[in-house]
Amino acid sequence: MPVLTPAPTPTATPFVASGPDADTGAPAAGSRVADRSAVGVTPRRVLAAEWLKFRSVRSNLTTLASAAAATVGFGMLFSAFAGSGDQVGPNRAGADALAMSLGGVNLAQIFVAVLGVMFVTSEYGSGLIRTMFTAVPTRLPVLGAKAAVVAVATTVVMTVASFAAFLGGQAVYGVPEAAMSLGDDGVIRALFGTGLYLGGIAAMGVALGFLLRSAGSAIGMVIGTLMVAPLLVRLLPSSFSDPVSRILPSTAGEAFRSVATSSDLLSPAAGAAVFTVWVVGLVGAAALAVRRRDA
Repeated sequence: MPVLTPAPTPTATPFVASGPDADTGAPAAGSRVADRSAVGVTPRRVLAAEWLKFRSVRSNLTTLASAAAATVGFGMLFSAFAGSGDQVGPNRAGADALAMSLGGVNLAQIFVAVLGVMFVTSEYGSGLIRTMFTAVPTRLPVLGAKAAVVAVATTVVMTVASFAAFLGGQAVYGVPEAAMSLGDDGVIRALFGTGLYLGGIAAMGVALGFLLRSAGSAIGMVIGTLMVAPLLVRLLPSSFSDPVSRILPSTAGEAFRSVATSSDLLSPAAGAAVFTVWVVGLVGAAALAVRRRDA
């Protein structure tokens, strides 16, 4: 009779946990580090989020397109009527061909300022800004990302619009012999300066949005600073109005976005420096307000 031999008992292989801790059930140390790096909030991710919000809202794109259309459309319109005997254009009598082609910038600056204001105040109205500040407790990356997104997008679009307005305006200029070209002294600098000026105005709108947190108040402040203040300053004695008017943001911007030389304007370099102080000063004031106030 055959003898039955018992089968050998299998040896258990110990299990080593690679995920949760075997004793406590908590995630392993390496896993915790990986998870934290995967979901951490970084300035780059905040910037990406703001860019997504900017291009996802139709009104932002519409406002920026309206600013570009105003720059090109009015620039070509003013240029076409140059020399007709009618006093048209941004500076009326005595305006050069470049100034006529960029006459629409006076309206475009209001569009881009409103764009900057509404990109901030709309979130205060909806309460979304509280969610952003909860996700980004230091808050400053939110301000920086919003200002950067609006300023860069505006600068790029409006620089292209400025070149289009100039080229189109010179093509239909009412006095062909007085038309200018890209090769003329200071034209390229003025066109790029126009794009940078409008990008700076948009950043100022963002700063005022954070400072005032009200669309109406911020827009009123922008219009008052850019369009009303220069008129009021001129009503004062010239000993006071002349130096003050040169350092207003709109006048300082005109110094580096034009080829005209005037005793009423700073040099292009000085105008750019003064305008930069305005932009940086307002953004800095907004940074202080954002850090010290509740949302």
